[in-house]
Amino acid sequence: MTPADADYQRAVDLLVAGELVAIPTETVYGLGADAANPAAVAKIFAAKGRPADHPLIVHLAGHDAVDEWAEDVPAVAWELMETFWPGPLTLILKKQAWVPSTVTGGQDTVGLRVPGHPVALELLRRFAAVRGKRAGIAAPSANRFGRISPTTAAHVAEELGSTIPMILDGGPCAVGIESTIIDCSRSEPVVLRPGHISPLHLEAVLGRLPAIETSDGAPRVSGSLAAHYAPTTPLRMIAGERLLDFINAQRHRGGTCAVISPNQPPQAGMPHAWRMLPADPVGYAHELYAALRDMDHAGVDLIVVEALPTGAEWTAVADRLRRAAAGAGQT
Repeated sequence: MTPADADYQRAVDLLVAGELVAIPTETVYGLGADAANPAAVAKIFAAKGRPADHPLIVHLAGHDAVDEWAEDVPAVAWELMETFWPGPLTLILKKQAWVPSTVTGGQDTVGLRVPGHPVALELLRRFAAVRGKRAGIAAPSANRFGRISPTTAAHVAEELGSTIPMILDGGPCAVGIESTIIDCSRSEPVVLRPGHISPLHLEAVLGRLPAIETSDGAPRVSGSLAAHYAPTTPLRMIAGERLLDFINAQRHRGGTCAVISPNQPPQAGMPHAWRMLPADPVGYAHELYAALRDMDHAGVDLIVVEALPTGAEWTAVADRLRRAAAGAGQT
């Protein structure tokens, strides 16, 4: 889906005026504001109900803008940019002194990425033509804090439609989960959030598998809390060999459940709802958030997700489901 010139112009005008615009990326839809305008960025936190100490990711039109936002950029970061940008990789780098603390959560680093979505890139180019060298759009996922990230414009409207001036519709997101985040501000790069770009992809550039650091303390990056990406309905992960017994026990107790699984539903004893997702990690990730959102609206007592395979290629999806289960059912 390609927006009209008038849509792009309206989005740029709103951003320049310090307003919010929901934008499509290849990962999820983001809630965008002029990253160089602290008052505009503050509106993101207000709209999402997001704590002020949570850093945001700044989206740029190209890696030639990186030096305006970051300093002491190591050679390995440039190699990662050349390999994966535009694309679903966020780099954590030492920030330039002028970068607003509202964007960085008060930290001395900033997260930067060039999104791999033609609508986002066109908007960023047009915004840079007006805003100048410091053009960047801060854009966390366009949903209420802690809830399921949106992968269509309709999801954004459902979550935040009445609170934001514009949703720039770029069609469904191709990837469906948030970007990989790798910290390049240290002596050795470290993955802080797994994503579509896997450790094996990164190994090809780094020459080794990067370490993966998971911290549930003060957030260094977006989406790193123990509870995140969560439906309002409680969610349980159940091993495949126990799934049918669990569903039957739930039914005997008088409870209703909706199941997300890569397998066909049973011939008998069908639960209230069954969503079959692709059995490969890329396809599963693409459909995961939409499936969680649909099941959250199914009117059931419990969402049951069949446990995932344990391979490294499932790391990003497993991370999202672990956090979704921790936050599910919270209001």
